[in-house]
Amino acid sequence: MQIPIFTVDAFTNRPFSGNPAAVCLLENDLDEDLHQKIATEMNLSETAFIRKLHPGDDFTKSSCFGLRWFTPANEVPLCGHATLAAAAVLFHIQKNTNSVLTFVTLSGELKARQVEDHIVLDLPLYLTYPQVLQEVQELIKAAVGDMIVQDLRYSPDTKKLLVRLSDAYERSVLEELQVSAQRFLSAEKTGKVKGLILTLKGNSSGKHKGHDFYSRYFAPWYGLSEDPVTGSAHAVLGSYWSEQLGKKEMLAFQCSRRGGELKISLRNDGRVDIAGQIAVVLKGNLTF
Repeated sequence: MQIPIFTVDAFTNRPFSGNPAAVCLLENDLDEDLHQKIATEMNLSETAFIRKLHPGDDFTKSSCFGLRWFTPANEVPLCGHATLAAAAVLFHIQKNTNSVLTFVTLSGELKARQVEDHIVLDLPLYLTYPQVLQEVQELIKAAVGDMIVQDLRYSPDTKKLLVRLSDAYERSVLEELQVSAQRFLSAEKTGKVKGLILTLKGNSSGKHKGHDFYSRYFAPWYGLSEDPVTGSAHAVLGSYWSEQLGKKEMLAFQCSRRGGELKISLRNDGRVDIAGQIAVVLKGNLTF
């Protein structure tokens, strides 16, 4: 059996930065257990599987496809960067002729469209609520030590904890913070946190001006110590920072070692557009 496979770096225009995802194009149904085996073999944070919804569908002409995402350990309900990568394979490699692609996923229908040199994802926007420090004190200590935390929020829909560091800190402090995410597993006692976002307000002066906010994202609960650039986390960050900054259009930078940039636009229908660029770094076939 041969399955076309691609590796795409998402939320960047340079190879070997941004967030890599593998994308498989399924001409025919795949045995259920093979999805996980392939994702484990690829060993990237996500492997995306694009499938045809009807026998006559065509990767070049159809506008609606099924999409699933697997980490090396399990299937996940939403992955932004692998959706961006999947859309890139259809738009750029398959030369799909539609202006908008719709993906049927575990998180409902997600849409992707091309706008100049970006691909724009239409994602759910997730609200955050104040979080009591006492409940998660040990987890925060494991993440940031004695750093000053300015705000603490929780997103029940995504089970993500948002930790905002003091505005007094520079971007470099967030970038240089040494985090041992494996320690989060024993420090998280509530059972309700499955992802931890560290975030910092952007600096309007200095050499990095232009970004509204910075972040890093950790999800050891899903076998992912630190994710390079996370679309789904920005569906949470977008709602938080829009409220804090009084802005609907924002430019964000995720400060992982690979780094990546996201354009965020809150829509009027309660959803969020997250746009990024891509770089295709590998084209091949899985054979088994």
